[in-house]
Amino acid sequence: MESARLMEKTMHVSVAGAGLFVKMYAHISAQASEERATLVFLHEALGSVGQWKSFPYELCKATGCDGIVYDRKGHGKSSPMDAPRSPDFYTEEAERYLAGLLDTLNIRRPLLVGHSDGATIALKFASSFPDRPVGVISEAAHVIIEDITLEGIREARGLYESTDLGVKLSRYHGDKTDDVFRAWADTWLSPELASWNMLEDLHAVRCPVLVVQGADDQYGSRQQVDLIAAHVSGHSEIFWIENCGHVPHLEKRVAVVERMGEFISAGRSLAFP
Repeated sequence: MESARLMEKTMHVSVAGAGLFVKMYAHISAQASEERATLVFLHEALGSVGQWKSFPYELCKATGCDGIVYDRKGHGKSSPMDAPRSPDFYTEEAERYLAGLLDTLNIRRPLLVGHSDGATIALKFASSFPDRPVGVISEAAHVIIEDITLEGIREARGLYESTDLGVKLSRYHGDKTDDVFRAWADTWLSPELASWNMLEDLHAVRCPVLVVQGADDQYGSRQQVDLIAAHVSGHSEIFWIENCGHVPHLEKRVAVVERMGEFISAGRSLAFP
């Protein structure tokens, strides 16, 4: 692992008519190399740049890689949603907004670090553009609909209606909070999504993939992990974490930084193009 100073910069970037809020991490070091991947962090369904906390900074610093974190459209400090979410929103997020952001920022060697919905978007991007990412770290992704996922969302919807969960989320999403929550819950619980899966898409994923999940994840079972590893065409590794829920990068931060760092560092000399 390497230690270096990181410069942080925030901006809004126009992509497909939306203003996306982006935080960038750049190394201030003579050892920084253009051959290294740029880590691209994709947040969860109710997430934002702020909800990653310091994790992106820590992983960039540990690996010597530059990085970007961004709020998806409708989240955080990005433009609000202007239409109901499509059941095929993963494709739109991957092929329109993520691809457009990488093009705009001229990021040629992205290594995607996705959490939950962000991890599913990362896998979708890697299937749609097999030659673009140098790797994917998939943390708590969903590639099929499970009963445990729907039960977890129904429970979260009940908490949103009966507790201060909405107030807590509004610290990050402001007046977009209701739209963010409804888009997540209503889309996943829609009958139109009941038979959704992306197993066929995974066959097109050729870059190395690290699959990370907590054993006590309330939104997905071990089946998600095993299906990803079994269906991608490239090299895959599994990091299964005991006594851990849906957010390993916060719940088991030290272990996750170390394991992700090993995957990233090994890729620079071995598997990545």
